[in-house]
Amino acid sequence: MKQLFDQFDDPTRRSFMSYAAKSLLGVSIMPALGGIALGADEKKPAKKYPGGGTAKNVIYLYMEGAMSHLDTFDIKPKSQGSGTTQAVSTAVPGIQIGEHFKSLPALMKDVALIRSMYTATGAHRPGRYLMRTSYEEIASTRHPSLGPWAQSFFGKRNKTLPDSVVISGGSQHPSAGFMETRFSPLPIANAAEGLQNATSPKYLQDRDFNTRMNLIDSFDAKFRKKYDHKEVRAYTDFYKETVALLKSSDLETFDITKEPEDVRKAYGDHKFGQGALLARRLIQNNVRFVEVVSGGWDDHNNIYDDDKLPQRVNQLDQTLSALIKDLKSNGLFDETLIVLATEFGRTPRISDRAGRDHHPASFSCALAGAGIKGGQVIGKTDDQGGTVDEDGVMPADFNATIAHKMGINLAAEIYSPSGRPFKVAHDGEVIEKLV
Repeated sequence: MKQLFDQFDDPTRRSFMSYAAKSLLGVSIMPALGGIALGADEKKPAKKYPGGGTAKNVIYLYMEGAMSHLDTFDIKPKSQGSGTTQAVSTAVPGIQIGEHFKSLPALMKDVALIRSMYTATGAHRPGRYLMRTSYEEIASTRHPSLGPWAQSFFGKRNKTLPDSVVISGGSQHPSAGFMETRFSPLPIANAAEGLQNATSPKYLQDRDFNTRMNLIDSFDAKFRKKYDHKEVRAYTDFYKETVALLKSSDLETFDITKEPEDVRKAYGDHKFGQGALLARRLIQNNVRFVEVVSGGWDDHNNIYDDDKLPQRVNQLDQTLSALIKDLKSNGLFDETLIVLATEFGRTPRISDRAGRDHHPASFSCALAGAGIKGGQVIGKTDDQGGTVDEDGVMPADFNATIAHKMGINLAAEIYSPSGRPFKVAHDGEVIEKLV
């Protein structure tokens, strides 16, 4: 067996260790094994920016499918492809957004819009990957998302709760990339259901549960001794942390029914709204980074039907507005960075299917809280909303701004298992007007 194992190359070894750990350690529900962070090179940043480290927490709202900038934050009412969405004024003179936002206009002094985002890919999966990691997706390396980056720099903040969580994220999320399993965000499929199967069945008493755990540990001991590799130890530690969470009173953090009914109603009785409410509960209990995904933004056909784009914008409006107000009322707004992101924009024309297609040349994102200078617009697109005219911002620049607000050294390098150095935001630069 040992001769066979020694003949494996690194990727095959990792696959074998993943399979063996899942089979022998009883971790079939754990995330797949990633690579290993080998260390950080603490170089000083080539350029110093103000306002770093003010974001103790991050709530990252991701609009999956490519949100139409022309129907949300960059309205072009006089353009040829304006569609039916009209512009409405906000509390900030000169800033207008789409009419389907009912509550957000009054809160625009707290929000900074970035209308000059652009990217090089118009395909969903590569676009999402680039937006979350700052790197292009390649076969040889899986790059970490921002939550694991923060944990690798600052350590785990809560003894039992994970340091990052992804709500409704799906299976294609980059997660911890090449970093160890312990950096992986905890996936939550549906906020309303919290951690599924988190409690033992009534017939299984604590004494019986502990007996089973001890048996599993004894069975695994020989395997761990024979294959004393970091990947196996990482799975064992991850499993122990999971058991500790299941026995902890912190488990109630995932139960949004503990919130008053009026608070739950304010966020919206839909998956995205309840996900954002859970995100607030989590950061309130020292979870550093929470991503909440809102799907269904891939609008190719009949986008102005009531149950399509207008409904999704209404939900975003309700949830984002409730989140800003709730964070302020809980004294968390100044230490929590709210991120609103998507993978690219939509075409500045209405197709013959009454929809908009993929458009990477321009799109909009937004930031709020944690000292971000709200009430302003970064960048500008042309009269049709098709190309960026001023202050172009790429995903790496957007992520550099987030990482900087979290206090991560943008110049520090972490090495993948192959020995290649990577930075948290690749070659991105901070958007100075925001910080």
